[in-house]
Amino acid sequence: MSVDLRLRHDRSLRERAAEMFERGLGYKSVAGGLGVPAEAVRNWQKTYRATGRGGLLAMGGGQARYDFETKAAAARAVVDGGMAKPEAMERFGIASATPLKQWCRLYRDGGAEALRPRPKGRPRGPGAKGAPKTREQELEERVRRTEAQVAYLKNR
Repeated sequence: MSVDLRLRHDRSLRERAAEMFERGLGYKSVAGGLGVPAEAVRNWQKTYRATGRGGLLAMGGGQARYDFETKAAAARAVVDGGMAKPEAMERFGIASATPLKQWCRLYRDGGAEALRPRPKGRPRGPGAKGAPKTREQELEERVRRTEAQVAYLKNR
């Protein structure tokens, strides 16, 4: 059985925090009441405000995916519109401040086009496996192989 060491606080603790947020308590009061570092509870509160109770309880399940339009609108609102990041997180349903910060940086550097999804992995080159070879390429490869065999046999 594997244990996820990145997830330090279990779901029941976050449930209790959500109940305290619903009662109107601030992150410092919740942190003191639960014995959790204030910075962690502050992040929980941001997530709670942005995505609600369900988003807070679903933390640790995996990274959320956002479409291009959401990324561009959120970055545009923060960079061009002067909206505060927590407000943008709440308005656009972004669970974490980290991706929003990255989107804003990319938006400042390259505009909305910098937020478009790019293909993952190493780009395919002309000699990539699986790409069909022309007859000429096959013959050149065959000649190189034969020349290497001849050179090897001469040196024996």
